[in-house]
Amino acid sequence: MVPIVLVPGLLCSAEVFTPQVAALWPHGPVTVASTMAGETMAEIAASILATAPPRFALAGISMGGYICLEIMRQAPERVNKLALLDTSARPDTPEEITKRRALLTHARTGIFKSLLAQVFVTLLHPAHRDDSAVLDVMIGMGLTVGIGGFARQTEAIIGRIDSRPSLADISVPTLVLVGDSDTLTPPDRSEEIAAAIRGAKLVIVPECGHSSTLEQPEAVNRAMIEWITG
Repeated sequence: MVPIVLVPGLLCSAEVFTPQVAALWPHGPVTVASTMAGETMAEIAASILATAPPRFALAGISMGGYICLEIMRQAPERVNKLALLDTSARPDTPEEITKRRALLTHARTGIFKSLLAQVFVTLLHPAHRDDSAVLDVMIGMGLTVGIGGFARQTEAIIGRIDSRPSLADISVPTLVLVGDSDTLTPPDRSEEIAAAIRGAKLVIVPECGHSSTLEQPEAVNRAMIEWITG
């Protein structure tokens, strides 16, 4: 069995993958990487590689997907399967950078917990916006990362490079998954990634926003089990 390394997204801790860890455990030892070390995507990726197994299957959600693409540039020979969930290969636009910096400023001057609640609810599919269990997990993860972690991760995201030119270099079996109602990294971003990676499988999860692993865990688990056992 091949070890599996899961990489959380922005303002996420290991809990973002709780349903997947349980589902994937029978198919190989699972580790959820920390994204708390490093100031840039390259540094975060290098930190994860420093403690990762020699060879492993790699999966990331949102910012975790950006990190996975950086890992594929730094050490492609160590990854034997790749899964990219609710993410994008594109760099931020100037407008997106402005929004990120404004949100960070607001976080530093306002009440962080209430800001998290306001932001996270918009990432969910409308059918899940009243799901207090999901929102409580998301807010708890954000508080765990904290404003300092949020700031470091935000600057790393803003500074990331365009990953589209390197997608064609990826030759391992790849799953690309996205919620059908993901407004942060819409399905066309995943379609773009899947089209550029030879043989990639695209899965669009119905009634799902950006937080697919928590919103539709059973659908994500099915896709990831098929990916890891295929």
